[in-house]
Amino acid sequence: MNPLLLTDGYKVDHRRQYPNGTTLVYSNWTPRKSRIEGVDEVVLFGLQYFIKKYILEDFENYFFKQPKEKVVAEYNRRINNYLGENQVGTKHIEVLHDLGYIPMVIKALPEGASVPIRVPMFTMYNTLPEFFWLTNYFETLVSAVIWMPCTSATIAKQYRMVLDKYANETSSVPEFVDWQGHDFSMRGMAGIEASVISACGHLLNFSGTDTIPAINLLENYYNANSDTELIGGSVAATEHSVMCMGTAEDEIGTFRRLICDVYPKGIVSIVSDTWDLWKVLTEYMPKLKNEILSREGKVVLRPDSGDPVDIICGNPNATSEVERKGVIELLWETFGGTINNKGFKELDGHIGAIYGDSITVARAEQICERLKEKGFASTNVVLGIGSYTYQYNTRDTFGFAMKATYGEVNGTGRAIFKDPITDDGTKKSAKGLMKIVLENNKYKLIDEVNWDEENQGELREIFRDGKLIINDSLSDIRNRVRN
Repeated sequence: MNPLLLTDGYKVDHRRQYPNGTTLVYSNWTPRKSRIEGVDEVVLFGLQYFIKKYILEDFENYFFKQPKEKVVAEYNRRINNYLGENQVGTKHIEVLHDLGYIPMVIKALPEGASVPIRVPMFTMYNTLPEFFWLTNYFETLVSAVIWMPCTSATIAKQYRMVLDKYANETSSVPEFVDWQGHDFSMRGMAGIEASVISACGHLLNFSGTDTIPAINLLENYYNANSDTELIGGSVAATEHSVMCMGTAEDEIGTFRRLICDVYPKGIVSIVSDTWDLWKVLTEYMPKLKNEILSREGKVVLRPDSGDPVDIICGNPNATSEVERKGVIELLWETFGGTINNKGFKELDGHIGAIYGDSITVARAEQICERLKEKGFASTNVVLGIGSYTYQYNTRDTFGFAMKATYGEVNGTGRAIFKDPITDDGTKKSAKGLMKIVLENNKYKLIDEVNWDEENQGELREIFRDGKLIINDSLSDIRNRVRN
């Protein structure tokens, strides 16, 4: 599709609505409000993908490389059929096509940086006066593409902080946290691009994912290489159809076949609640103990129903002993393990557990805390993070908005802003040109600056006039997120 049609309908005629003599529009992208308690900084991520995919690839392939007559006719047909006969015109589209590139500057903080609420993450403005209309024309596309990877990267970081905290307190292998948060969200997201860009945000913080195409995106747009670095990975795993096909009468036979014949070595995750999780733990596991302990690798049991905190850690109010103990304690009773130098129990390396259903940040913390109280290291379990976490968000989760704060009309600069009297302050914008500085390792906005001051500070020019200037790698961005 012609990328100029990837916009809200009201954008197409704003060109004529600006004051006569307008030559520059300067806008910014800012998280304005946090709807997640305790989160007051948002991770910037997805801008490089947006620039490469949409501004460079899509405009090149579906606009500039297309015959001008075709592009103009397509645009004219769509807008006239949409708005009716009007005066939007196509001359500005023809002039852009003749130019052959997007005349824009984008200045941004580094991807992976944590940016405080109400501090702009990046700014955009046109470099040629006749294309003043183009800056905010991009608002829709910017907003649709970038809010989700920022949001998912930020939420994944909250999981990471919880898991790091407990691993440092209770585990001998705190580095295992790289694998402890696993992305299971793809099937529940709002389409393929949503699942992939969200999964990439997850992979800034963890290595575990079942969203395979996220690895492709990070190779294509973030200079990653799965031949030379770990981008994302997973393990062999069953689903309920596999277990059901083996029949309830011979469920232990299915376990034995998977463990001994199909996967005689390596890690295999086996869904274990198809019928009776407690029977699997108290009958099948003791019978299969020798086979499991003699394998080169780990068998991971996956409960998939019930309250995850109680299933993993035990429910002290349950009527049955097995439910009071929970998965980790029952595995310890069968397979044992070691007590690390921090005084916490770690399961034998041949056995483990993963829970991949409805794990929120709060539940992740409860699981880690309950395991700690019982004397178990937090890294005895892997937690699957699904669409309940990554899809139940909107652009308003962090109040993202792209707003103009400065313009030039007839050679004179204007600091502009919005401050609705009917709003609670969320929609109040900054004013004028912007400079971002670092104070006490936190980004701070200084607005209403002049152009000399705007050229200083922490915003880096990453794109100008059809050229990508800074081309970050996944490894650099991961380091920023984690440090």
